[in-house]
Amino acid sequence: MSNPGAGRGAASRQVNFQSVPKGEVLGTYDTYLEAQERVDHLAKADFPVGKVSIVGNDLKSVERVTRKLSWSRAAIEGALSGAWFGLFIGVVLTFFSPTINWGFFLAAILIGAAFGMLFRLVSYGISRRSRDFESTNQVLASNYQVIVDPEFLDKARDALAKPKAD
Repeated sequence: MSNPGAGRGAASRQVNFQSVPKGEVLGTYDTYLEAQERVDHLAKADFPVGKVSIVGNDLKSVERVTRKLSWSRAAIEGALSGAWFGLFIGVVLTFFSPTINWGFFLAAILIGAAFGMLFRLVSYGISRRSRDFESTNQVLASNYQVIVDPEFLDKARDALAKPKAD
């Protein structure tokens, strides 16, 4: 089994990344950004942040549907991404040519667009049976707790009470 922190002084810390961190709750926050700001405040106050963890509670998987897919949308997206790839290949190959051939660029873009459209339509046709939409996935927590090693709790509270040093 490999040690995730090998080479960074991990042998002296012996941190267990396989379990939920233990310690005292320094604060509970509604957003990850708020918890992150508190840890950043501690870091700027020269607090040993290796003794701090941010724990998300009540995790939820959220899938947000972004749009419906269609054959025409798949064809257009495939052609555009293929055209970009064709343009890239055209630019790379002109490095090996003493003169710029604009017909070659146009041909590379058109061939790339054709293959991109073909591949996108085939992949859409295969996936259409199970999904006719696109979405994004997130894992969100109901709240975030900043956990501190019990022996550093008072020091952490003192550091947070002081104004943030920039």
